[in-house]
Amino acid sequence: MSTQDALPPPERLEGAPHPRDTPALIGQSAAEAAFVDAFNTGRLHHAWMLTGPRGVGKATLAWRIAKFLLATPAPDEGGMFAPEPATSLDIPADHPVSVRVASGGEGRIRNVTRTVNPDTKKMRQQIVADDIRALNGFFQMSAPDGGYRVVIIDDADLMNVTAANALLKMLEEPPARALLLLISHQPSGLLPTIRSRCRTLPLRTLDVEEVAQAMAQAGVNADNSAGLAALSGGSVGGALRLHLLGGAALYADLMGLMNTLPSMDRARALRIAETAAARGGEAKRDLLFVLIDLMLNRLARTGAMGQPPDPQAVDGEAQILTRLSPDAAQARVWADVAATVSARARHGIAVNLDPAALVLDTLMKISQAARR
Repeated sequence: MSTQDALPPPERLEGAPHPRDTPALIGQSAAEAAFVDAFNTGRLHHAWMLTGPRGVGKATLAWRIAKFLLATPAPDEGGMFAPEPATSLDIPADHPVSVRVASGGEGRIRNVTRTVNPDTKKMRQQIVADDIRALNGFFQMSAPDGGYRVVIIDDADLMNVTAANALLKMLEEPPARALLLLISHQPSGLLPTIRSRCRTLPLRTLDVEEVAQAMAQAGVNADNSAGLAALSGGSVGGALRLHLLGGAALYADLMGLMNTLPSMDRARALRIAETAAARGGEAKRDLLFVLIDLMLNRLARTGAMGQPPDPQAVDGEAQILTRLSPDAAQARVWADVAATVSARARHGIAVNLDPAALVLDTLMKISQAARR
């Protein structure tokens, strides 16, 4: 097994099904319908940019499109025996394309992600030019049935400058019978010339019921799916990550600590800080700072809007947020604190400050703001 094979695919959330194995895409019927309509009417653009927040199903949609395109004859094929127009992206699980995709043996699909640096044996932080240029050989191969070849770039935001320029050349001179699917969380960061050559397919955030359905489909039946949906901002991937890392319980601890303000319970604060200092606790540390930032933003929103966000992330949150952020003036205080502690946290992580000390310092700054 190569080093590349030994590492988990960068787009996969450990403990959750791979996007190619997800049986249904929940909450994105409008995006699916837009692609099916373009296919049925013969207006299938050669490059599509799937946009939207992280974790709302962009990679799942890309794999559904790829399987559909390889398994479905085009409307102009077959003459008088042409099939009925497609009504969805669904194809049977026992279809040969589905079987090959599930086994990783579908040679007409290429998934471009970050790769391992052969010199350092570590996963690169970016998609590099060689990852894109390797597609030239893929496009030169003829599809056995004369059909499409599909490339999924997950995610396009990670391309460095030379990779982006290499992709731009392909978009300017698209190969015949090829479809490129670019997954982008922040399309504004991509080259304008890349964006202009792609048709955009926006995906939306999910509501509470849809998040619960998607989590159940992934094999997670969480009792607090509404709270996870609130914390993740309608992102299934975010909700799954929070569930797997114990994010809901950690946020409940934070809110319990906030309930002691303005006189912060220091012993309780120390216990929370120590979760970031445990061996292998980098993921917990990062999650803790994400939750702190989220909590501060929910505080600011409560004061600015005159009411707490709905739904509650944990029981009792609404009362705590309302007490600590009763008006627009206090909302501005929390917004300023959010900006300050976020910058301090980024700096502290960059210079390898003690995680527990960094978290405790952050909590003390929040306590000072509550006493104003």
